[in-house]
Amino acid sequence: MSRLTDLIRQAKAKDPQLGADLEAEFRVLSGRRPFGLNFERHRPEAVELPNRPIRRGDKVRVLPPRGETGRGDQRIWRVQSMSEKTATLSRDDTSDSIKVAQRLDDLVVVAEFRDTIYPGLVSTGCVERGGDRPFHTVINGENFHVLEALTYTHRGRIDAIYIDPPYNTGAKDWKYNNDYVEGDDVYRHSKWLAFMERRLLLAGELLNPNNSVLIVTIDEKEYLRLGMLLDQLFPEARCQMVSTVINPATSARRGEFGRMNEYLFVVTFGSAAPQPLELDRAWYGTASTKRKDKLRWQELSRRGDNGRRVARPNLHYPLFVREDGLAIQSVGKALAPDADHDSITPPDGTVAVWPIRADGSDGSWGRNPDSLREALSKGFVRLGGFTRQGMAVYHMAAGEQRKVETGVFNVTGHRRDGSIIVDDSAYKTSLVPGNQWSIPSHDASTFGSALLRRFLPNQRFPFPKSLYAVEDVLRFFVSDKPDAVILDFFAGSGTTAHAVMRLNHQDNGRRQCISVTNNEVAADEQAALRSQNLRPGDPNWEQWGICEFITKPRIEAAIAGRTPDGEPVKGDYKFTDEFPMAEGFDENAEFFTLTYENPVAV
Repeated sequence: MSRLTDLIRQAKAKDPQLGADLEAEFRVLSGRRPFGLNFERHRPEAVELPNRPIRRGDKVRVLPPRGETGRGDQRIWRVQSMSEKTATLSRDDTSDSIKVAQRLDDLVVVAEFRDTIYPGLVSTGCVERGGDRPFHTVINGENFHVLEALTYTHRGRIDAIYIDPPYNTGAKDWKYNNDYVEGDDVYRHSKWLAFMERRLLLAGELLNPNNSVLIVTIDEKEYLRLGMLLDQLFPEARCQMVSTVINPATSARRGEFGRMNEYLFVVTFGSAAPQPLELDRAWYGTASTKRKDKLRWQELSRRGDNGRRVARPNLHYPLFVREDGLAIQSVGKALAPDADHDSITPPDGTVAVWPIRADGSDGSWGRNPDSLREALSKGFVRLGGFTRQGMAVYHMAAGEQRKVETGVFNVTGHRRDGSIIVDDSAYKTSLVPGNQWSIPSHDASTFGSALLRRFLPNQRFPFPKSLYAVEDVLRFFVSDKPDAVILDFFAGSGTTAHAVMRLNHQDNGRRQCISVTNNEVAADEQAALRSQNLRPGDPNWEQWGICEFITKPRIEAAIAGRTPDGEPVKGDYKFTDEFPMAEGFDENAEFFTLTYENPVAV
């Protein structure tokens, strides 16, 4: 729509009546609000390529003179011809043609996202400490173009994607077309959605359609729109949102409730589902863990409306229990709907026990007579004491029975009523938790920022994720995939790769992580660098970028167990896998830069 308004403006300049008519029709169309998530796709994004040699036919921008801190000319020009020091430029959408008097060093190549590119990868170093183990990959480049390149090598082969995209808070946390999106930009949300849609569509091509997961973190600024976008892009998948506490101390906000949490969207494809895991006490919330760590007996009588006799008449039958209450002698047949209990005569020496509800009405058992007889023969039915309603009877559900039959619980004997006795002293339950997480290890301050400082004492990165939070959510989906390929195309400080190495250390896995990040310099540092006559592409500029300054050294330090200064990393890893950080990991990693090759050479 923003493109249409530009075209209408041009039409009005040339033919006022035609422009007015077009504008009137446009208002009618734009006033219609179809159901669903609607946003403008905007003009394609563009990325500057400061290290790319300029060639005839390239799209370029004219840079501001060295030392100036302004943005300069943001228009995109086409190189028509070149000499040793100058270039003749023209605009694709106008007849303008100027001769640039500056040196070619004052031009920078621009790639728009609608352009055909010829990507390549140039290795910029590696860490080898894992022998024949597969290499983790870190790619410095525009993530949209890296995702396009990965469709040739990894289409349908990615097992898990974890991303922590810009939260669109209105601060200078992300750029759109080489400009920071400010909080007062009326198209802020629309630009963010267009930005995310382009990348998520490519991510969908990379995921294994039969069994994979996409995990996206977000806060309250965009979680509603992100949820709708995910539903719209992946109708074949299942999408769930998890709320997780990342700052127990609470971040105060003027005029608002303090912020403690953020959200995880978990999008599963094919047969993918969170795997039950052995989890510590924090995952249980307020529920007691004692009962969960034992073999569970549950009441045989049903509850709720579905447990009434009229709802399940075939499950209303007598149990004939010895008069001393120590054993079930036999199981009767279902009582006819119009028959009463007096029509049944118990065998000698027994009493009939019926499923009577707390209000005295007739209920039903949780098994049919044949199923109960089989469970009784295996010791999976247990008696309680006599009650006003009759007797408390317990049984084991199918899942608990499997734990006995597969040897998870060893049978050590039988009670007088024939029910089994098991040794459950060493058992730890496995479960899939709820969608409200308040886990101490997910504190982003302690196990994100503070932990990162152990590996990079002299570097700072804003708001890194807790290492253990990323590790935990991935474990639910790749614990049974020791060779999984995990992708993070908003890699930032490299937490995801670090978490994957932790997972490999725990089970000797060979999982690989592909991390993609650009080498953007922090917004508050750019003006200072420009005032020093530096530009993107200069070595003294690039050394401060995210990839060179944070991502690569963090992964190198994690593998080697040493800081960039060569000092052993201080402290121990916590929680699931505790060992000194200075031990490092038996892993390999290689670092690459995305290049844009000459089409003629290709």
